[in-house]
Amino acid sequence: MIDHAKIKVAVRMILEAIGENPNREGLIDTPSRVAKMYEEVFGGLGHDPSEHLQTCFYDEGHDEIVLVKDVNFYSMCEHHLLPFYGKAHVAYIPNKAVSGISKLVRVVDTLSQRPQLQERLTTQIANTIMDSLNAKGVAVVLEAEHQCMTVRGVKKPGSLTVTSAVRGIFRTNHLTRAEAFSLIKGEK
Repeated sequence: MIDHAKIKVAVRMILEAIGENPNREGLIDTPSRVAKMYEEVFGGLGHDPSEHLQTCFYDEGHDEIVLVKDVNFYSMCEHHLLPFYGKAHVAYIPNKAVSGISKLVRVVDTLSQRPQLQERLTTQIANTIMDSLNAKGVAVVLEAEHQCMTVRGVKKPGSLTVTSAVRGIFRTNHLTRAEAFSLIKGEK
């Protein structure tokens, strides 16, 4: 649970520490706004992403790749508390259980709404779907721009970090893996 009072005190202290006046008109409500924003940005804390995958359909008999691609996501880098954002591509091969497509997106959202590392986020998405659906395979690719690289440090806007995680048949069968990555890239 987000502690608004602590966040407000901390933000006020940060404003003072950088030499700002937290009582000036433009900043007076900033601590409250930041607390509300953090409640939204970190809304995935304390939530189990596998709960989104509890409702499945077993009579479909589909055992081919299901891919949801170009899913926008936003997360917060735990090293600098700056955003990183981009696109998630999530593929799985059902093993009797077919999940609603929006449920895969909810898994991405829940896990991204925490202080994160892109590498960990990619792994967590793949593991959650693999374990919850007992899928034959899962492939996850995240492409993201990190504000800690674009507004500070090396200052390279437009640089993308790409991470992937493969499980099950996507790890063991190179043709299946190639098919998934071809679909993600939009190749025919």
